Amino acid sequence: MTDQIAITRTVSVAAGPFAPGHLGELTRLVPFEMIDEVLTATRRTEQRIRQLPARVVVYLLLAGCLFTDLGYRQVWSKLVAGLHGLPVTRPSGSALRQARQRLGAAPLRALFDLLRGPAASSANAIWWKGLLPVVIDGTQLTAADSPANLRRYVKLRGNHGGSGYPPLRLSALLSCGTRSVLDAVFDPITTGENSQAQHLSRSLHTGMLLLADRNYAAAELVKTFAATGADLLIRCKANRRLRIIGRCPDGSRLSTIGELRVRVIEARISITTTNGTHTSDYRLITTLLDAHRYPAAALVQLYHQRWEIETAYLELKSTILGGRVLRSRTPDGIDQEIHALLIVYQLLRTAMVDATDSRPGLDPDRASFTTALNTARDQLVLAAGVIADTIIDLVGVIGEQVLANLLPDRRIRTKSRMIKRSNSKYQARGPNIDRHTYKATTSINVVTDEP
Repeated sequence: MTDQIAITRTVSVAAGPFAPGHLGELTRLVPFEMIDEVLTATRRTEQRIRQLPARVVVYLLLAGCLFTDLGYRQVWSKLVAGLHGLPVTRPSGSALRQARQRLGAAPLRALFDLLRGPAASSANAIWWKGLLPVVIDGTQLTAADSPANLRRYVKLRGNHGGSGYPPLRLSALLSCGTRSVLDAVFDPITTGENSQAQHLSRSLHTGMLLLADRNYAAAELVKTFAATGADLLIRCKANRRLRIIGRCPDGSRLSTIGELRVRVIEARISITTTNGTHTSDYRLITTLLDAHRYPAAALVQLYHQRWEIETAYLELKSTILGGRVLRSRTPDGIDQEIHALLIVYQLLRTAMVDATDSRPGLDPDRASFTTALNTARDQLVLAAGVIADTIIDLVGVIGEQVLANLLPDRRIRTKSRMIKRSNSKYQARGPNIDRHTYKATTSINVVTDEP
């Protein structure tokens, strides 16, 4: 006879029709009271309790971003999978659609506004000389090509009648150290990144150091950024004419953009591996004028953190979305879905930072986003950790899994902009593609000759 063990598990959730309204362990970061407050502020509370209360619908939209490959009826099955023995409703697809339309996008926008901002962390890695490095950049998402969406989001022109799906432009402001979202905005692709950056400047303030690519070095935009009190470190085009009005002991020069005084840093970066040396030239402008406190070589090295936003977009578009088109077929639904995506991304980032902060000296870069996402999915299916115990554990199961599966230290990037595997298998053929990993050393030389 085989020995047997019975495992009994206790689940604590909200009562009645509110029971399916949860996000597993992530519910601790978006508790019932927060959702109810948002619903009240946006006037989405019900006069009577429905089978699908507004609070439950908010959690359904968030859960849909943990399971982007599933339809909403299947997402609902995930929400109720751990609620054995409770009299939960089984809504139709039509009922779920009507509930989402009834809710609208306003509660998700308000919830994102509550949650956005730098994750609280004691890690020294997120600061640089008392400043918080932040980064701004844009990317593209694709929407379903429904008639309603096409009235707002246009397709790009192409050789065969245009792109298959209408793209939209998403721009975000992120904290470099934790990759948490400080602000975000999205518009049709016809809206440029600089216009979106004007909007995102609302979230810049004194104590931040903004890193940005050369597209953001336009004079009016630089003036807008500087007016917020934030300091700037922006790449500048090499052929841009800047009048030199002074020189600094570290080789950088003083100049002006409009009425704003800046330092100009010309640098040559060389990365040497066993396969040879790769060299590229950079020109940076910064509002940090003290060359002794902020040496040019240190600023060039710091600028490398601008790539953190590329990693964040990879996590959002590839790890969460899996490269899929947004599921919503109306502009209002897209508004809901993108804000839900940003909220879920922010929640996962917060859980990861809580975990790494529990070990002094551990860099948040070592936390695996994929591990956090998969564990959050498991906890949702089990309806585990929905209501916190009397003793609050900031790490939780998600954090435990993150700490048990830490990533190795970050490798040096050897090429400025190249993917290891082409998106097209036809472009990936040939003997000239180098897929090896090399040990690398970096040297930064500030160029002092007149350009």
